[in-house]
Amino acid sequence: MRDRKGEALERMKPGDEAPPGTPGTGEALCPDCSGTGRREGRECPTCEGTGKIVAGIGGA
Repeated sequence: MRDRKGEALERMKPGDEAPPGTPGTGEALCPDCSGTGRREGRECPTCEGTGKIVAGIGGA
């Protein structure tokens, strides 16, 4: 997938709140597998086995 400028975009995982690199976001540990990438002996479907999701940071 590419953005309007033609730059490659990373695909979102099911647990991501926004695409990687979105301003106001950052990497966080997956809340469903606690960052292990595994759940119930299998790859975590929320983070697709990475142990990380993209989440909003800050606020106001």
